[in-house]
Amino acid sequence: MTVQVVVVEDAADWKFPALDVPVVHVDDYLTGKEYFAQRNLQVINLCRGYKYLSIGYYSSLLAEARRHRVIPTVKSMLDLSSKAMYGLDTADLDERIQRSLKKRADEESFDLYVFFGQCRIEGLGPVARQIFEIFPCPLLRVTFRRRGTWFIDSIRPVTLHRLRKAERDFFVEAFSAYRKHPRRATRKVKTRYDLAILHDPTDPLPPSDLRALRKFIRIGRELGVDVELINRRDYARLAEYDALFIRDTTRINHYTYRFAKKAESEGMVVIDDPTSILRCTNKVYLAELLRANRVPTPKTAILGRGDLEAAQSAIGFPMVLKVPDGSFSQGVFKAEDDGHMREIAARLFQSSELILAQEFLYTEFDWRIGILNRKPIFASQYFMSKRHWQIVKYDDTGKATEGAFRTCAVEEAPKVVVDVALKAANLIGDGLYGVDVKQNREGKAYVIEVNDNPNLECGVEDAVLKDELYRIVIGDFVRRLDLRHRNNRTAG
Repeated sequence: MTVQVVVVEDAADWKFPALDVPVVHVDDYLTGKEYFAQRNLQVINLCRGYKYLSIGYYSSLLAEARRHRVIPTVKSMLDLSSKAMYGLDTADLDERIQRSLKKRADEESFDLYVFFGQCRIEGLGPVARQIFEIFPCPLLRVTFRRRGTWFIDSIRPVTLHRLRKAERDFFVEAFSAYRKHPRRATRKVKTRYDLAILHDPTDPLPPSDLRALRKFIRIGRELGVDVELINRRDYARLAEYDALFIRDTTRINHYTYRFAKKAESEGMVVIDDPTSILRCTNKVYLAELLRANRVPTPKTAILGRGDLEAAQSAIGFPMVLKVPDGSFSQGVFKAEDDGHMREIAARLFQSSELILAQEFLYTEFDWRIGILNRKPIFASQYFMSKRHWQIVKYDDTGKATEGAFRTCAVEEAPKVVVDVALKAANLIGDGLYGVDVKQNREGKAYVIEVNDNPNLECGVEDAVLKDELYRIVIGDFVRRLDLRHRNNRTAG
């Protein structure tokens, strides 16, 4: 049986004794062992804000890592923060909005409060329900404006502590109804057979170099797939394709996530999918996910501002400190002592409420195991840069120097390394991942992180399989497209 709990940022925000539901302070939810271990839990996140890297954001992020059902999800938070994204997702509402607002011809704008998919304005119930299905967020204020025709100008979360008396009464009604019949979102699906590869020709460290991209195009033709390179300016054209392959460095507050989200909403096959981007790009989420599923990692601690002394005791020095969403060795720092740790942490806390501390394990190289559809497809060794403790070294100008590499057949890699990489990647999904693993002198393997858009470069990751590596990747797109096509045909 699913147990529901409400998470609040300030206990004073909860003024609803009539609602018989457990209410938990956010600090207790984030750190309490009973919530870490509990299953069949639904978390209703009513923190005071959902901004990226806020405490409300982390509440939903860690809830998802613990496999708790949560509302709002991180995906909903990010979609609501981007007007371009919610404009895309609400486009099919237009006809319903025009019909529902026909009688408001003398108004230029108005606000609609949508609490758990319900509203109090007669005739707008279907609009409220559809908005909630697209953006499952407990409390929303939707602003409509009219310029000839009506349109949604903004959709913003509402917080408990700002509710007025009438809105609090409505909250009790809507929440009571939701607890009995929680709703789930639905999506459209469509199928075509053209593949777009999103890349950035100006990126100095792209996931795939130009020679690799050309191989994808050639192998695609052999397999009957028309492959075209696109860039960030092609957002409006994305629906012309059947599938999207992101060969650009993914980030959350970035066009790569918007492309992935739009592709998903169009029913396209997409790698990296939005969920994989969310799960892989935040190291705090990954740390919690790996710990919850007993995947071996270096000693790791999630730190708030008051946790530095505890981290010293648990981890010791040297210690690695990380921002949640760094990539290519950026945002990763090694602290040698207490003073250095506090100096680094102070900088990192300026941009994030939580940071990651990890035990420093030096090895000559890291294993990178490439995994697609839950199967290993390559095994590479990335060596540390010369006289440096990381694979990529940046100078004062930002110029990057990379260490050497060696790629071997998957069956030649240590079985313990491949097995732990598979276990970690399978927690994320069935997409394309690169799992970084360190192996100590005793042979034990530790997962460092899971990357959602691993490098596939000509002469590096394809050194053993050659063209077959590209054939495997394109072939998996074909497999997914064929499966989706059969499912659509059966459904029709």
